[in-house]
Amino acid sequence: MPTDNKPELRRSVTPWGSFAWGYSDVGADIFVGLGLVLAAAAGASNVAFLFAGIVYVCIGLAYTELAATYPVAGGGQYFVQRGLGDVFGFMAGWAVLLDFTIDVTLFAWTCVDYSSQLAPVLVASVHPWVHFLVTLGLIVGLCVLNIVGVRESTAFNGFVSALDVVSECCILCFGFLFTFRPELLMHNMQMHWPSPYQLMLGISLAIISFVGLESISQAAQETQRPASVVPRTSVALILTILIFALSYSNLALGMHTWHPILDAHGHQMQFWEIFPNNPDNQGKAVALLAQQIPYFGALAAFYVPVLGAILLLISSNSGVFGSSRIAYAMSRGNLLPSIFQRVHAKYRTPVISIATFCGVAIVELIFAALPSLDPNANAVYARLFRGESGLDFLADLYAFGAATSYSFVFIALIALRLHDPLSPRKFKIPFNIPVRVNGERAEFPIIAVLGFLGIGSILVFTLFTHPIGRIAGPLWLIFGLIFYLFYRRGRKLPILRSHKQDWRKQQIEILRSAGELELMDEYLANLKAHDERLATEATA
Repeated sequence: MPTDNKPELRRSVTPWGSFAWGYSDVGADIFVGLGLVLAAAAGASNVAFLFAGIVYVCIGLAYTELAATYPVAGGGQYFVQRGLGDVFGFMAGWAVLLDFTIDVTLFAWTCVDYSSQLAPVLVASVHPWVHFLVTLGLIVGLCVLNIVGVRESTAFNGFVSALDVVSECCILCFGFLFTFRPELLMHNMQMHWPSPYQLMLGISLAIISFVGLESISQAAQETQRPASVVPRTSVALILTILIFALSYSNLALGMHTWHPILDAHGHQMQFWEIFPNNPDNQGKAVALLAQQIPYFGALAAFYVPVLGAILLLISSNSGVFGSSRIAYAMSRGNLLPSIFQRVHAKYRTPVISIATFCGVAIVELIFAALPSLDPNANAVYARLFRGESGLDFLADLYAFGAATSYSFVFIALIALRLHDPLSPRKFKIPFNIPVRVNGERAEFPIIAVLGFLGIGSILVFTLFTHPIGRIAGPLWLIFGLIFYLFYRRGRKLPILRSHKQDWRKQQIEILRSAGELELMDEYLANLKAHDERLATEATA
């Protein structure tokens, strides 16, 4: 890490702020994912969420260990670069950038969808231009907010996250108390079990309900005492989101039944009876579910759309934060041009990165909204969208980016365990096999292998079931790789090999700047013992 006097990111994120950054991103996912998964997997929606949830736990544990060990702004991108090299680090970072820019657009889009529950003028299918312009305004506003500073963004997230945790608990408690019928749950699972294709589609969509732990890693370099804070906030977040996702899917299955229809591709779809074949309603499933609860529903019909819209807005805000911090870290790692690491002298935020990737998010918004804005668009767009809505388009790319980046992170975790056993790990994934690598004791993580197999299968499901994701996703990676090759060649850096870096010096500086002085002393002691052992072996 550079040690010059350039302005750097301010450490202003508290323990609650760290949790809020993760919750504002992951917690909002259920507001988007619930309707999509219910429409695809119907009676197996809870199974889809369970499969994705198990993979999510593995992902969460991996990110927790890595972020506590290497508390830097790059998150998954930095872990992969350090463990696997520059090329793979760039590909992982570029995939995460896709996810975070989609995050900005997807959650701003669904924020407007939830708002339309109380303001019908915002319904996308009725007033597409109003929906588009309001979404665009939200993205621009969040861009300005993040340029002003992370402290203001964190306070915004923390307040709304607290309100939403209470609200979601109320929805689940009253829902299970007044409306849940176990016999209907079993009936729906038996009578409305989806086809293998639809189940794979449901699982690939369910993973988007668990995307966002990257936000805690992104904020690690701006978190106070991250080695202590990150494990606590991450584990709390993992359990909170897993409970919410499984509870919502089972509650929905025990409240209403499904009706089969054919989608634009001729596949049978199961649509929940309170939003039959209506993409506008699929984007606000939690609000529709809450208003069906007796007694509580009358109140929920007014406040859940508002609270859901605000939470989705701060999740979009987390996307702005995350994409800018990844670009900042990639620039410092010689993976992107140096302009992306420029920090504003007054606000100490990466202003160029924020503005650039908000611009990318706006391009994605235009591309997603184009079919509804111009129904007579040319045949190329008609073939590309294949009848999918803008929400489907964004979800396709979101699932692809998440599955790709998480696959790299699991491999990086294994590589770092074997090649960097000297770094102190205050939190370590359980269930490890002791091994020796170059004379040093290391531990091989079994859970990382299981997580890689799980997320790999979801990536296959995504490519198989998402017509846009399997085209636009790989094209994004190919475009990025071409850009990377030209950039590295222009800078006279190794193209396919890694630029030599002093990882030891970086790790010492990382721990020092994080305030983890005890871990820094432990790391220095490990290095000294390692060097003494090598010297002894050399003279023996």
